[in-house]
Amino acid sequence: MRYLIGIDEAGRGALAGPVCVGAVLYPEDLDWREGFSLVSRREPILRDSKKLSAQQRAILYEYVTQHGRLRHSFALVDAKAIDSIGIVNAAHEAVAIALSRLGITPSKVEVLLDAGLRAPGVWEQRSIIRGDETIPAIAFASIIAKVTRDRLMEEVALMYTAYRFQEHKGYGTLAHRRAIALEGLCELHRTTFCSHLLHAEKSV
Repeated sequence: MRYLIGIDEAGRGALAGPVCVGAVLYPEDLDWREGFSLVSRREPILRDSKKLSAQQRAILYEYVTQHGRLRHSFALVDAKAIDSIGIVNAAHEAVAIALSRLGITPSKVEVLLDAGLRAPGVWEQRSIIRGDETIPAIAFASIIAKVTRDRLMEEVALMYTAYRFQEHKGYGTLAHRRAIALEGLCELHRTTFCSHLLHAEKSV
């Protein structure tokens, strides 16, 4: 049996919170339609997690995490590290951590990554444009990354109520930008991502 590992990330463009990488160990003979049929009334199609509703993502997350033939992991790299090493390096670091947590020998699998991500050189790998819409293993990894990060942001929202992270998950919505203008930054914000907002505030 040949296995693949799908890799995708969530939170790359957010102003606050970590970047999260999901990894799913996927046997090539697994029929992905079984999972996606749970969230589609018609012929199931692969879809990027961002194009699914929160309820649909929750259903697929449960499917992946409870499936006897799938193994998953995730890794988070926080805002402080993103400010220190940059978002690209932070995402690559998260990929390496997520892969290590699967406990798989690199020689036994091929790693398939959504475009823009890279695994350490010991892994056989391919980066695929729109992989989360064409490659089942990446689509499932997208679910793990998105749901894991969203749930984390909903939890931290209870401690940072002024920013309402539960609504926008740290992305740069108008409401979030206004909250930054009023409250300044908290420790979850990526200073390098928010500097232009602070500069604009001082210029007014």
